[in-house]
Amino acid sequence: MTNIVFNHATVRERADMLTYLRLCSERGLKAVSIWGDEIAKVGENDALSVLQDFGMRVSGYNRVGPLNDYQSDLAEAELERAAKFEADHVFLFTGGLRDNEKDLASARRRIEDTVGKVLDSARKIGVKLAIEPLHPMVAGDRSVISSLSHSNSICDALGPGIGVVVDVYHCWWDERLPVEIARAGEAGRLFGFHVNDWLIPTRHVLTDRGMMGDGIIDLRGIHSMMKRAGYDGAVEVEIFSTDWWSRDPAQVMDIAIDRCRNLFSVD
Repeated sequence: MTNIVFNHATVRERADMLTYLRLCSERGLKAVSIWGDEIAKVGENDALSVLQDFGMRVSGYNRVGPLNDYQSDLAEAELERAAKFEADHVFLFTGGLRDNEKDLASARRRIEDTVGKVLDSARKIGVKLAIEPLHPMVAGDRSVISSLSHSNSICDALGPGIGVVVDVYHCWWDERLPVEIARAGEAGRLFGFHVNDWLIPTRHVLTDRGMMGDGIIDLRGIHSMMKRAGYDGAVEVEIFSTDWWSRDPAQVMDIAIDRCRNLFSVD
């Protein structure tokens, strides 16, 4: 299967990186979305060797950040490792407000400046950056970039080498979503499409995402927006969920693949 990718976060509670890669390979998947901290647990050489043995490429590399405490040497180390793994793009994790900070506008300006610094390093190293706006409910502690509109504007200001990832969990609520997806598509900056679902009720905004089809998001509708905007990349399954983390990783993958086939007509 060439059009489905699993973000390791979906199964990492019960599958280390090498197990995760094996499970992906057994299901015929050709690309993976990986995490730097999970690579560190098994070792770069082993992770690279298994990737090469399975003939899989790296779609997304998670991640650089949080940017609130930006340290250029740490950021460059992550970018260098992403380049070593030949990742298509590297996710930026901006972080939320600093301790005792309440001026959101200033926080956003600071993060925008920092993204520019990371992009300078990424260009030298030869990797692309991806901004993934997160839901406004996590602006305080996880990301002050909360909309695709803001993400697109940052990309417009900074120029080549940076794009966006649309995660339905974080963007489904936005009335400007069709316009902003089209805007990103016209600029050639749609780097990824992450799927999951929003449950009613949601018990925890970070760790209670739903399996595709179990919630209220118009998944087919958003996928159609992406295709109309020119996106022809993979559907990436990224489910942060204590429920799904407790289940057998192979079962989780099989269910998710079946849902993706039914919802998005991918294989």
